[in-house]
Amino acid sequence: MTKLGIGIIGCGNISTAYLRLAPLFKGLEVRAVSDINMEAATARAAEFNVKAQSVDDLLANPALDIVINLTIPDAHYPITKRILEAGKHAYSEKPLVLTLEQGTTLRDLAKAKGLSVGCAPDTFLGGAHQQARAILDEGTLGTITTGNAAIQAHGPESWHPSPEFFYQPGAGPVMDMGPYYIATLINLLGPVKRVGALTSSAEAERTIGSGPRQGQQIKVNTPSNIQALLEFHSGATISFSASWDVWHHKRNHFELYGTKGTLYVPDPNFFGGTVEVALAGGEAQVQTPWDHPFGKINQNDKGRELANYRTAGLADMAQAHMEGRDHRCSLERTLHGVDVMTSILKSGETGQFVTLTTTCTRPAALGIAEARALLA
Repeated sequence: MTKLGIGIIGCGNISTAYLRLAPLFKGLEVRAVSDINMEAATARAAEFNVKAQSVDDLLANPALDIVINLTIPDAHYPITKRILEAGKHAYSEKPLVLTLEQGTTLRDLAKAKGLSVGCAPDTFLGGAHQQARAILDEGTLGTITTGNAAIQAHGPESWHPSPEFFYQPGAGPVMDMGPYYIATLINLLGPVKRVGALTSSAEAERTIGSGPRQGQQIKVNTPSNIQALLEFHSGATISFSASWDVWHHKRNHFELYGTKGTLYVPDPNFFGGTVEVALAGGEAQVQTPWDHPFGKINQNDKGRELANYRTAGLADMAQAHMEGRDHRCSLERTLHGVDVMTSILKSGETGQFVTLTTTCTRPAALGIAEARALLA
């Protein structure tokens, strides 16, 4: 199979995951990395035996077909725009952009140049979430009428040494963690029709809890507590709670309620987890895990065993490009997700329901055979 040359812009912590996991997939070969800090690029290149280049040189590198954008969120739009202008396909970490207008510009530019754009998260391609998708598609639970999804924590300032950006416009729990939940909801239920939300912040300042700046105060300039209601075109209404103002809770990450029973979906931030089903009048039953390649444990993170297959979405995009089909982490679905998240924040500001201006299709399911076909 022909391999596509991959370049990476942004050599922070997340780049190690892409460099370590990309070799698991067929059709991908990381050939160069870049960073505004060339020392960081040189160090990462030496660690993984690839070439270190300046951003300009990487974008001009004829050996690269796809460039992965791993910069900070505020730089996602301008860097992805430069990637497309250089005539290369683009794949970005979440969120793709911070406004719908930016996303529309990228969509039009990609279309004009005949290029593909993809975006994380790709965790909904994991074994657990694809098993949940199959249960819904089989009709086991009837019609999904309602449900809830919840991000509940007390923010990243306790562990992140420089957490300011988490509390600026374009971040907060909705834009930072929301992409995992919205992408999973789109995978399971399809597109959203309209949203309404109440937003607030418990504190005007947060205290850095670790690192050399421990004890310093940072400003909170975006809502840290969002309580939203999502109406889907399918007719389902989902309560979505995204809060960094919570110390403790006993809520599940995801529950979907159908006319014939309930589906318990694991944390969408990960590829694996336990799926449970409770049919009408019965108790919740743990489902025997699928023999899905993207649900198998392959990482030990400080004693916690995880299934981590980041770059699955990139591999699917690369294969889709060569096969002439739609890829699952597409710009269309990512742009709809941005519309959902920014509309939630807009509703919180205005106190009014917001009808979305975008839509999308559900991504094709990624069954066991389809997932295996992506692996080297």
